[in-house]
Amino acid sequence: MDLDGDTILFLLALGPASAAGFYWLIYRHYRNTDKSHAFEHETAVEVLALSGAEGDRKVDEVRGTRAARIQGDNVGNHRQRVPRM
Repeated sequence: MDLDGDTILFLLALGPASAAGFYWLIYRHYRNTDKSHAFEHETAVEVLALSGAEGDRKVDEVRGTRAARIQGDNVGNHRQRVPRM
């Protein structure tokens, strides 16, 4: 098979061109920025006043970190279930 200079140049240019095309195709497939959702611009965020629910009640108060362990932990027997409140 006899290849002239133009055919060889075409085949040499085909490699980088196909690599660039493949990269662009994969980039567009995974990035698809034209189809993605722009949360900051398309979503309305409504902030309500914070308040406790009517059924909430204060159970306990812990100040500081004086206790080295949590009451009712299961460190000694890790297969034992922690009692539910």
